[in-house]
Amino acid sequence: MTELKAFLDQQVDRYNQSSFILDDPISIPHRFIDQLQDLEITAFWTAMLSWGLRKTIINKSTDLFELMDNAPFDFIMNHKESDLLRFQPWKHRTFLYTDTLYFIHFFRWFYASHRSLETAFTRFMKEGDENVKNAITGFHEFFFSLDDAPLRTKKHVSTPARKSSCKRLNMFLKWMVRKDLSGVDFGVWQHIKPHQLVIPLDVHVEKVARKTGLLKRKNRDWQAAEEITNALKIFDPKDPVKYDYALFGIGHAERHFGKKGMDEDLPG
Repeated sequence: MTELKAFLDQQVDRYNQSSFILDDPISIPHRFIDQLQDLEITAFWTAMLSWGLRKTIINKSTDLFELMDNAPFDFIMNHKESDLLRFQPWKHRTFLYTDTLYFIHFFRWFYASHRSLETAFTRFMKEGDENVKNAITGFHEFFFSLDDAPLRTKKHVSTPARKSSCKRLNMFLKWMVRKDLSGVDFGVWQHIKPHQLVIPLDVHVEKVARKTGLLKRKNRDWQAAEEITNALKIFDPKDPVKYDYALFGIGHAERHFGKKGMDEDLPG
């Protein structure tokens, strides 16, 4: 395990760099760092759209926020009903007009009485919570608690209650909670702690976690995400999810460039 920790630490240093931002969906909220609400809206929405090719996610997210005049918080709080028609042609895979309208509706309702989206998660946390499971489960119910919440939109915001790994929500929380000198993650939230985060479990992370023995569970579900995170806490109990950079970076490089394109082989 000492050899694996040293290897993963090296890979974190390699991938957790400002150069990571440009080609990753996190580049979208990085354009909106001057206002907390703009940052939260764009980070959450971009994370929820993050399936498929990263280039497509970035392009679609760019188009979406351009429709909000690149001022999403102001648009959401002050738009007229007629302004919503501009979103009708926009879509990303199965995320359609109805889903867009509900996201706008929820944010307008929420920010009318709350400063930060963080409280939509922390209100469901209990003292001593090991991780964000309660926060995500409660948030899902809260997000869809409005009377006109479309049933179809629920597939775009996951929950551990349905055994989902909640990759996109865990990625969003990582963005908002983690903070280090690299400046990739934002670290603007204070009440959820880095040690409570859970790894965003995608195909790249899963593949490398299995190769390195960090994951034994067969299913890619919430329990699998917890299993990897708990294994990583042995390496860094205060900030285990920093290793997302290593696991994702290695898996992504291997997929696109092949084993021979990697500078190092995985330990073992």
